[in-house]
Amino acid sequence: MAVTIKDVAALANVAPSTVSRVIADSPRISEETKQKVKKAMEQLGYHPNLNARNLASQSTQVLGLVMPSSKDVGFQNPFFPAVLQGISEGAREKNYALQMSTGKSEREVLDAVIQMVQGKRVDGVILLYSNVDDQVISYLKEQKFPFVLIGKPYIDIEEITHVDNDNVRAAKDATDYLIGYGHEKIGFIGGSAELMVTVDRVSGYKQALINAGLEITNEYMIHEEFLREGGQEAVRELMALEHPPTALVVADDFMALGVLNTLDELGIRVPDDLSIVSFNNVLLAEMARPPLTSVDINIFELGYQASKNLIVMVENRNEPTKRLIISHQIIERLSCSKPNP
Repeated sequence: MAVTIKDVAALANVAPSTVSRVIADSPRISEETKQKVKKAMEQLGYHPNLNARNLASQSTQVLGLVMPSSKDVGFQNPFFPAVLQGISEGAREKNYALQMSTGKSEREVLDAVIQMVQGKRVDGVILLYSNVDDQVISYLKEQKFPFVLIGKPYIDIEEITHVDNDNVRAAKDATDYLIGYGHEKIGFIGGSAELMVTVDRVSGYKQALINAGLEITNEYMIHEEFLREGGQEAVRELMALEHPPTALVVADDFMALGVLNTLDELGIRVPDDLSIVSFNNVLLAEMARPPLTSVDINIFELGYQASKNLIVMVENRNEPTKRLIISHQIIERLSCSKPNP
């Protein structure tokens, strides 16, 4: 015979209603009682029928993840596996599953989100990107559907719960770090100018130059995809200038890997001839040759806080909107030195 809630209650010496509350993770039940009930469940091999619970509560216990469009960028860049790990951990703690969605174009992404919402396939949505003008955000707001954004919204900042770094400050810190070595000709290689993270990092880069009394040179700023190939194309363009930069702020470690490969082909040494600070501090940064000085943006925590706060919104529709800023720090390695005279 199948083990029931009554069997668990008898072994744990509590009421069946207490077992139900433990399964629902009710804050009204003490931690001691929760552990006693969970131990009884484990001993008896009892697994809650989540489908029946969800049907009764009109909940799916599923969070939707919306990846950016643009070919296979999301599956190539190490940022996304790291942020998904954080999202998964936050979801697991509350027994939520994940459903991922993306598309080859912005229209396909929007259609996929509409299907998730209209089909009642998910309880809430996490957007893993932030575009300057995003139809998905407009749609979710119109539907009053719970969602959390990883990144900064383009508009209505006070009305959208989002988890982000202070990317203006982070890029300013990275540029200041190179200025501290004595560099005056500093280039910037970033992602698409349609992404808010790029907009903010360009702003921080410019602020640092202005504060140091250095000239902002438009031809020193290149925008490409957050891919290895993007870094390769950008650095070829910069190194072909009559007066190329002596240092680079690269907005992504994966792009920086492409930068390093191309510089090696061109016979340009890092850091002897060119210094580099990149972003994200994924494993690639440590494994690169030379190892990259990189801004650690705590990717896992970005994902973890996104899922944790979305679940709070799903379970309490009156939860106020929040702006959660995750700290950053520069991890020093071997890709920076004084400019070569």
